Amino acid sequence: MSSAGAATRDPAFAARLGLLGVAAALLWPAIELAEFNPARLADPANLGTMAKFLGTFFPMVLTAEFLGLVASAAIETLALATAGTALAMLLALPLAACVSESLSVSRVGPARNAWLAPMARAPLRGLLIFMRSIPEIVWALLFVRAIGLGPAAGVLAIAINYAGMLGKVYFEIFEAGDTRPARAVLESGGGRASAFLYGILPVSLHELVSYSVYRWECAIRASVVMGFVGAGGLGQQMELSMRMLAGGEVSTMLVAFLLLVLIADAISAALRRVLK
Repeated sequence: MSSAGAATRDPAFAARLGLLGVAAALLWPAIELAEFNPARLADPANLGTMAKFLGTFFPMVLTAEFLGLVASAAIETLALATAGTALAMLLALPLAACVSESLSVSRVGPARNAWLAPMARAPLRGLLIFMRSIPEIVWALLFVRAIGLGPAAGVLAIAINYAGMLGKVYFEIFEAGDTRPARAVLESGGGRASAFLYGILPVSLHELVSYSVYRWECAIRASVVMGFVGAGGLGQQMELSMRMLAGGEVSTMLVAFLLLVLIADAISAALRRVLK
């Protein structure tokens, strides 16, 4: 029995238990600093406040005039997210290609002044870090102040923040993919543009499109949040309704937003099936 028990015992049990204890010890101060207390949700006064607030969501406002306004705002949200993501892709793709070492001549063989390449790529990597380190809602606040209320501020906010995120992921995809076709182009005397178009891009295209579609879905959700700071779309209309305590209008727009996300998910799934 003892030998059988020893054979079935997990040899890494003690290490895993220790790591779990360390994680719990580190998590507890974070919970305390965040003042997270689930018991507050069960407080009768808080439950009564939430029930009263949710009660204002019904009945939903379903007048033809308001539904037309919601449909227009939903289309604006979709256009905002699509334009912002497309602009982000246009910014991210060349930046990722420039910082990728897959297109470096020094990787093929000896090159003069090869030490200059990492120094030239460093500022571009810093630019990508800067663009993605500032949340899109902060960019939206800045652009609302600069160019005024409306979806244009949201487009620019998504474009800059998502360009940083897309550029990082594109760069990692280029680095992790098969670089032999690109090296073959460079070794045969082709330029970096040819190596990218015929060596790197075909190998990485499926992953690039898949992640870009995912970011487009995220942009639709983010555009609603940015609407609360005046960047247009459903979020801006929802903020106005909440300010006027019109819960029925808010619930209608929440359903519209749910349908918008479901449509975006269906479109992205269809695109992935086409690219398989």
